[in-house]
Amino acid sequence: METSTFVYDGDCAFCTQCADFIARRIPTGARVVPWQFADLDALGLTVAECEEAVQWVGSDGVRAAGPDAIAKLLAGSGPVWRVAGAGLRFPLVRVAAWPVYRWVARNRHRLPGGTAACSLPQEARERLYGPAGRPTTEA
Repeated sequence: METSTFVYDGDCAFCTQCADFIARRIPTGARVVPWQFADLDALGLTVAECEEAVQWVGSDGVRAAGPDAIAKLLAGSGPVWRVAGAGLRFPLVRVAAWPVYRWVARNRHRLPGGTAACSLPQEARERLYGPAGRPTTEA
């Protein structure tokens, strides 16, 4: 792998808005990709891992999840963002970051840009909306 990869849930509108923010505002050499379009096998990731949290797979093979993945993404970005990434790695902040991340993940359907589909597990989303995110005709 030559480029680091940040993987997010492309079926979640809130997550997609966050990824769009990264693309617009955070200068990073990492590839930012929804897990639904990523080669998870090549990245060494599972669907379960990607449903649980954002994932980072560094070009050096180092992996991280959740706020640790966000810290890795920010560490390879512009100067201001590197400071934010370093802050996320500070031990006391890191201890608090996981509970905050889990709360956001559980409530992402209630956050700006979130939709009801954001709160469903992948299996339920596919059953309701199909693999391409469009509603199915089955009830």
